[in-house]
Amino acid sequence: MTPSHLRRALTAGLLAAFASLLPARAETLDKVTFGTNWVAEAEHGGFFQAVADGTYKRYGLDVTIVPGGPNENNRMLLIAGKIDFFMAANTLMSFDAITNNVPVVTIAAIFQKDPQVMLTHPDAKVAKIEDLKPLTLFVSKEGMTSYFQWLKSEYGFSEKNVRPYNFNPQPFIANPKSAMQGYVTSEPFAVEKAAGFKPNVLLLADYGFNTYSTLIETRRDMVEKKPDLVQRFVDASIVGWNNYIYGDNSAGNAMIKKLNPEMTDELLAYSVAKMKEYGIVDSGDSLKNGIGAMSDERYTSFFDKMVKAGVVKRDIDYRKSYTLRFVNKGVGVELRPAKP
Repeated sequence: MTPSHLRRALTAGLLAAFASLLPARAETLDKVTFGTNWVAEAEHGGFFQAVADGTYKRYGLDVTIVPGGPNENNRMLLIAGKIDFFMAANTLMSFDAITNNVPVVTIAAIFQKDPQVMLTHPDAKVAKIEDLKPLTLFVSKEGMTSYFQWLKSEYGFSEKNVRPYNFNPQPFIANPKSAMQGYVTSEPFAVEKAAGFKPNVLLLADYGFNTYSTLIETRRDMVEKKPDLVQRFVDASIVGWNNYIYGDNSAGNAMIKKLNPEMTDELLAYSVAKMKEYGIVDSGDSLKNGIGAMSDERYTSFFDKMVKAGVVKRDIDYRKSYTLRFVNKGVGVELRPAKP
């Protein structure tokens, strides 16, 4: 090797060594904002898990979660283009968007079952949903315009025994011949803590109220202009939910507790256990197609029930409220524990 070649080789070697000491250039991440519909809780856990354990980053996303609350309206922020994705409560919100020509579309259904339940006292002798009819029923005004209309049309319930539910369990606790609405993931826990008894639980989804719940919505222009980003957000969220339900969810729970100190470890563990026990997140179509699964048949079935109940009008084009483009791909199914 000539002296000049030797100098070049030494220089190249020194440059390579110096370059190896520099920090790697950070990958450019797409900034995404996701709004929930309530304060941080276990029912949002998979989204927080995907932030906390780096899942979103592995999909090239820098996700900021904006919690909802009683004085927040994150869906309006979605419509206004201030956030990119929103967590809608259930399919009725999708139908309402079509009715009012709101340019949003559902792209995934994280909950296969709506967590809505009716609670009764242990001694109330309630074995099936029809057994609720003679009881005093504590139902919210939102419940009266949605699932209670279905109870009337499907099971012949009457409004004569209904009393307003103001999200206070004490009237229910004081009346052994009453039933109270709630979520399977939270109200039974609260009642047991306050009253010292375990209430009976009737999950409306198990009696035919087959709305999807905890939907991911986005604007139609996002689907049209940024389909790759939408797909990555859906896929990463699905992986986050698999990790939260089936894996080590401590990172997601720590983030939830930081944002909402009222969330205790006991309540978080209870909520996750109930989501698994009742198949809230992972059951039915999602067992094969992955969390987030949706189907035309399911949408049609629920739409027909809501038309019969007088909740929505027959003439709306409900199929425009959702798209199957981003789900049913089996994402994350390998993360589900094998059955013993």
